[in-house]
Amino acid sequence: MILGLGMDLCDMRRIERSIQRFGDRFLERVFTEQERARAERRSGQARIGAYAKRWAAKEACSKALGTGFSNGVFHSTMGVRNLPSGQPTLALTGGAAARLAALTPPDMVARLFLTMTDDTPYALAQVIIEALPA
Repeated sequence: MILGLGMDLCDMRRIERSIQRFGDRFLERVFTEQERARAERRSGQARIGAYAKRWAAKEACSKALGTGFSNGVFHSTMGVRNLPSGQPTLALTGGAAARLAALTPPDMVARLFLTMTDDTPYALAQVIIEALPA
């Protein structure tokens, strides 16, 4: 059963301008330590693309949760992680995790699917939240 679907298209130039203007303050407020470490291993447009894809993933997830950025759902409560296979997924904490729990029917577990891509100057992410029997 599909519980939520969200998609976001992000202009990489906007993320680049935010990084230039606000620096670490922006990066630490929006991205997890793990996300920052992954992006900082890259340089140039690949670095900006890594941040932009993760921004788009968080935006898409907030839409899939049905709240946008309200009710305790913030950029900092969603983190993009990679499974051992390399497949990206989302780890939710705080208000985002609480919203997911409230959205998930009893006796079911939620699974989040994430896909991300970028082609300068845009980054795109899509999130699907599925409920499966426990």
